[in-house]
Amino acid sequence: MARGASGKIKSVRAVDRAIEILQCFSTDKPSMSVVELQKKVRLSRPTLYRLLHTLTAKGLVRADGEPQRFALDHGVAQLAHVWFATFDTTDAARPIVAHLRDQTGETAALCLLRGNLRICALEMTSPHALSSAQGVGYSGPIYCGASGKAILAFMSEEATASVLGHLPEGISRKRLREDLAKVREEGFAVSQGEVIVGGVGIAAPFFDRDSGVVGSILVHGPQARLGNDWIMRSTKLLVAAASQLSRALGHTKFSQAKRTSANG
Repeated sequence: MARGASGKIKSVRAVDRAIEILQCFSTDKPSMSVVELQKKVRLSRPTLYRLLHTLTAKGLVRADGEPQRFALDHGVAQLAHVWFATFDTTDAARPIVAHLRDQTGETAALCLLRGNLRICALEMTSPHALSSAQGVGYSGPIYCGASGKAILAFMSEEATASVLGHLPEGISRKRLREDLAKVREEGFAVSQGEVIVGGVGIAAPFFDRDSGVVGSILVHGPQARLGNDWIMRSTKLLVAAASQLSRALGHTKFSQAKRTSANG
């Protein structure tokens, strides 16, 4: 591999440029003319055509119409299929959850949606002697606790109605609807003493590439130590962590999370 004067491995310029071309395409702009591409990558017309020819030959880009417009082709889908087939949400979340635990000083966890349950798939415990923990494998209904409500609030209307229609005695449907409306408005959920007596938890949902809610990231600890200042500071960190995981799953829309039918 080529190395620069500093000893660092140098990137291959042609490969860099080819990747830049591929990254020009988006859901908002799935096809572009040579003129539009040239404005984005700032390459000469002959160089751009040579790279487009190579990408087309490899099945990564296709050309349609007259004048030609270029778009991503089946080769990209094949690569994406391999990536998604081997992608593990828990592995992707591990460094994000660990960093959140370090930032907040409290236990951070990854909860996945399975049917109408939320299951703790990953937990990084707080270093404090006084802390809270649920344990990997712990499961609970999605109508209870911050981690559950953060998920339920962004499920489809049909799925939500099904959950609300089968609530156990003692759970107020009206109160739960109000809680879910607040979660949708704010983008996160807060609970106190709902799952762990004397505990406080905050959770934010994360989404897949189809905008389906996959689960939630949770931070929780003892109410005796955690006040409003901690909740306000940790909420910003939590929402950022959930957005980071959503991006890792291929989700691109964070300004307005959509309620979808993906409910596991």
